[in-house]
Amino acid sequence: MEPGRTPPPSPDADHVNRLLTRFVTQTAGVRAAITVSSDGLLIAGSGWRSRRDAEGRRPDSDGPRADAERLAAITSAVISLAAGASRVFDLGEANKIVIGMDEGYVLVRTINPGCALSVLATKEANLGATAHAMTLFAHGTGEVLTPRLIEALKQSTGL
Repeated sequence: MEPGRTPPPSPDADHVNRLLTRFVTQTAGVRAAITVSSDGLLIAGSGWRSRRDAEGRRPDSDGPRADAERLAAITSAVISLAAGASRVFDLGEANKIVIGMDEGYVLVRTINPGCALSVLATKEANLGATAHAMTLFAHGTGEVLTPRLIEALKQSTGL
């Protein structure tokens, strides 16, 4: 391999990326989704497009990758807050988080101790169906997303 070139993705990495793309394209109301490592770094993403305002201009955005990385950081912070609430109120481990806003939702679900799935959904999304699809995604990737694969995916995320 030539110096500076990224190695081709492994079959497991391809599998995770395919499942994430399928999740985004086949779950009604989902705009985009990412997987995030426990240290808050982007692992993989799907559905990201440059945001445009009504006149077609890009508002305060550095592009799809920057938006995905911002969601990764937000997801990490939200998971930390939920874990704190869990400890303070003795509610058990936090594994699902829903943030409702005027125009949509951010939904977070742990996949395994090393990573989580974070989803941007529209206000029209069926939260029950979306949560179910997130659970299926987590079950389909939880064992595959090993620490080694997570590190490899973090290095190769190309959104």
